[in-house]
Amino acid sequence: MNNQTILVVEDEQEIANAIAIYLKNQGYHVLIAGNGQEGLDVLEQNVVHLAIIDIMMPVMDGISMVLKLRETHDLPVIMLSAKSEDIDKITGLNMGADDYMTKPFVPMELLARVNSHLRRYQRYMKSQNVVSENVKIIGGLELNEDTKEVFVDGQLTKLTPIEFKILDLFMSNPGIVFDTDTIYEKVWNDIAINSDTVMVHIRNLREKIEIDPKNPRYIKVVWGIGYKIEKQ
Repeated sequence: MNNQTILVVEDEQEIANAIAIYLKNQGYHVLIAGNGQEGLDVLEQNVVHLAIIDIMMPVMDGISMVLKLRETHDLPVIMLSAKSEDIDKITGLNMGADDYMTKPFVPMELLARVNSHLRRYQRYMKSQNVVSENVKIIGGLELNEDTKEVFVDGQLTKLTPIEFKILDLFMSNPGIVFDTDTIYEKVWNDIAINSDTVMVHIRNLREKIEIDPKNPRYIKVVWGIGYKIEKQ
């Protein structure tokens, strides 16, 4: 049973109740509001981790609510609408929503999106707060020294022990340039004999953590000197 709270803002009571049932079955705590103003009031009185907001509602519509909540809240927002035109989707996303679903929708798909956005939000919050000295986060990279796990954009990525040590070295010293001899000494605890060994491991590491290894986002070459990981 998790302790995350989801706010459902929907003026059609049957739809709101149906969404609440599915969410509660997944262990979420659910709050319901019938319009945008009620939704803002609930947000002011409760800790909410994600909001599902309908667009077409009386008193205050979903777009207006999202504009208002974005002044003070940074939680994930999924918008619902009976409209399917691209302009409605674009408007919702531009106004601050993170996702958009058109009615009628498949409940399991909504649940999947809720779970996905909450995972991303949790990782984002970790990057804004020091959770542990042994957890390092740079951009979409997360390295946990305790569990020896590395996540790339939220996905667990398996590294060899040497690759893990190299990445740990870089992430512990963002912006610092290391030559191959220094990397070998710190990772292998030995004096470098052949720098090619380091370069091969870095190339393999890039293949696992970079979207485009030929144009790396993280591990950069400083020509004639060595390697570094960029500060994000």
